[in-house]
Amino acid sequence: MILIGDIGNTETKICLINSNYKIIKRLVLPTQKINNSLLFQNLYFIIKKKINIKKSLFSSVVPNQFKLIKSFIKKKFKIKCIELKKLSLNKIMKIKVNRKQIGSDRLANSIAVISKNKNFIILDFGTATTFDVVIGNVYNGGVIAPGINLSLNTLINKATLIPSMNLKKMNRVIGKNTVNAVRSGFFWGYIGLIDNIIELIKKETKKSFKIIITGGFSKFFVRALKSKVIIDKDITIKGLIKTAKLFNF
Repeated sequence: MILIGDIGNTETKICLINSNYKIIKRLVLPTQKINNSLLFQNLYFIIKKKINIKKSLFSSVVPNQFKLIKSFIKKKFKIKCIELKKLSLNKIMKIKVNRKQIGSDRLANSIAVISKNKNFIILDFGTATTFDVVIGNVYNGGVIAPGINLSLNTLINKATLIPSMNLKKMNRVIGKNTVNAVRSGFFWGYIGLIDNIIELIKKETKKSFKIIITGGFSKFFVRALKSKVIIDKDITIKGLIKTAKLFNF
């Protein structure tokens, strides 16, 4: 058995993987609420009967929470918890940027899709909206734009007359009230941002790409963008599993 996990700013996903690299248990926890008690009640309670857990591999963009989880796993399961970026990833793909400045979730996403003969743009609607460019077996870098939810909450908190709301897919551009005007601005504004960045990446690289989208807001945009896109909400976990397999975990 192997423990695989992705620690994001909002959610932490932890999966138990069998010897055939298939997910047999899945756990989703709110990242900022994770502590030893929560891990014991959830992670340890769920898999304590699953003996022979050999290794653990995580991606993380929250160092303090990774440190806590790493310590818990070492104490309770007597195994090392390895962070993805500590591996020699050049075995899998070439990285054309300073890997210290790339979130390990973005590296995992890229590993999930990497192929010698195909090019990908991975668009992740997380705390930030990120674009990662993978050409063949080379990670070329990416783009980081403000996250949709973060931007919306900042607007609501800073503008007294804008009420709390959830985003919705909008059919019309012109809003007839404040809520619909804000929803339209975010929906159509991000469509414009995304379409433009994708076109600029194509122009700069002179390449064509398959577009993969992931993250909480991906469902809003899948049919609205100019490019054909594929939703894959498990892409980070798939990248971690693929890495574990390639490194014979």
